[in-house]
Amino acid sequence: MTELTQTPPRQTSLWKKTDKALLLIALVLLAVALLDPTNLWPTLRFTALALGAAAPFLLFAILATAYVQASGAETLLSRAFEGREVQMIVVAALVGGISPFCSCQVIPFIAASLAVGVPLSAVMAFWLASPLMDPAMFFVTAGELGMDFALAKTVAAVGIGLLGGFGVKLLGGTALFSDPLKAFTKPSCCATAALRGAPLWAFWRDNARIGTFKSSFLKNLMFLGKWMLVAYALESVMLSYLPADTIASVMGGDGMRPIMIGALIGAPAYLNGFAAVPLMSGLISQGMAEGAAMSFMVAGGISCIPAAVAVWALVKPRVFAAYIGFALLGAVLAGMIWSVF
Repeated sequence: MTELTQTPPRQTSLWKKTDKALLLIALVLLAVALLDPTNLWPTLRFTALALGAAAPFLLFAILATAYVQASGAETLLSRAFEGREVQMIVVAALVGGISPFCSCQVIPFIAASLAVGVPLSAVMAFWLASPLMDPAMFFVTAGELGMDFALAKTVAAVGIGLLGGFGVKLLGGTALFSDPLKAFTKPSCCATAALRGAPLWAFWRDNARIGTFKSSFLKNLMFLGKWMLVAYALESVMLSYLPADTIASVMGGDGMRPIMIGALIGAPAYLNGFAAVPLMSGLISQGMAEGAAMSFMVAGGISCIPAAVAVWALVKPRVFAAYIGFALLGAVLAGMIWSVF
């Protein structure tokens, strides 16, 4: 009789199963209920009203993102890395600054491009610009901080991409950017299959793409909905308990100081791109300088974990350090320019 040994199924820990956003909002509300019960209802009311006011912007952003993904518009990304180097830098910064896909979503494509000789300068331009703005982020930002702020952040995304791209091109012959890639297996041709072909703008003619639209819509509805709940709950708590004069004294006023502080704390304090928008709105109402808000969002957006991991996964530490350096420099410049205008 043959004895069969079965490998027990791998158990998924409760922590991994737990939705971190829902856990965070539960903890925030629980803390308010325990420490200041009389403020629980005002917190819930503020959160509900704020989410209701933002709902039209969120719905439009979710529909736009679902349409882009269902139509296959990401196939246009490959065109950003064609032509001469200067052309590639400019196009990569533009595509990264307005595209609905971030650097972490296209790691296989970027890895394959670098492996076959696409200049690091063009890839850096895309990597710096892509985490900062997309259609969903634009409409959420416009709804909370105004159309001017959303447009300025979009321009900042493209500008930082150009800054990093041309910075790498100018320093390309130095030891900093020589042999930038970590040792990794060259991706197969199928690694970029999802980014090939032509988009089908009338996606409703294809059942598979209709399924993609529905899946994307529901996924982004859940993602944005829960993180905006977190953001508005935190904003309510912040407005209730964080003294306005403290914010004004630390992050308010003119000059470089609040902008530098915003850029330096943006990376470690950045929670989520969408959650950061209403939080910045609340802090601005408490006295935070708008230039500091811009530098915070730019620095945090580029150095947030998903975006940073995408870069760290492929390039050597010195190139990653340059990526963070470009992010901080660009964030400070963006904050300075926004504070002037």
